[in-house]
Amino acid sequence: MSKKDNGVGVILAYLNAKNRPYSAQDVFCNLQKQHGLGKTAVVKAVELLAVEGKIKEKTYGKQKIYFADQAQFKDVSDADLKAMDGRISQLNEELQTLSQSCRQLDAELKELNSSLTTQQMISEVGRLKEECSTSRERLEKIKSASNHVTPEEKEKVLKEQNVYVKEWRKRKRLASDMMDTILEGYPKSKKEFLEEVGVETDEDYKAVVPTV
Repeated sequence: MSKKDNGVGVILAYLNAKNRPYSAQDVFCNLQKQHGLGKTAVVKAVELLAVEGKIKEKTYGKQKIYFADQAQFKDVSDADLKAMDGRISQLNEELQTLSQSCRQLDAELKELNSSLTTQQMISEVGRLKEECSTSRERLEKIKSASNHVTPEEKEKVLKEQNVYVKEWRKRKRLASDMMDTILEGYPKSKKEFLEEVGVETDEDYKAVVPTV
């Protein structure tokens, strides 16, 4: 853009391309960042274009609106308008479908972001296994010394067992849910996943949750 042109060509091309009414302020805001036009230059340019008949000017109260001269555009037939309406309807349907897909993907992403990472789940499973092993050893020691346990102590131990068994079931379910979440996006089978991350299950050791 030359200094002599002062944005006139750019503004004329812009109004013709957009083919909709704009105030001088609108044109300035839309083109200033890209072309570095000053507001005074824009006002002078649209006024000059209107005087030369290259664009049209309408006054509404204290505001002037500028738009492309419609005489330069060819008439559109009813068939063309009908085809355009059909295309607009088709695009609106596609937009709705894509918007719905985006909402679903956003929901899935939010759910995944709130879940534990694979490494966190592996760590949690390992911790739970170690805790279960320690509890099992303690329980076995208590059972082996049953002849030295009073009824009150036995009742206390059974209550603790009930707590640990419930916690075992709860954490087993938690670990299972976490693995199921990972497997939704995992390309291989559950067995291959367990082997790959080194997770050992209760079933591997024939461990069964006691019935309380």
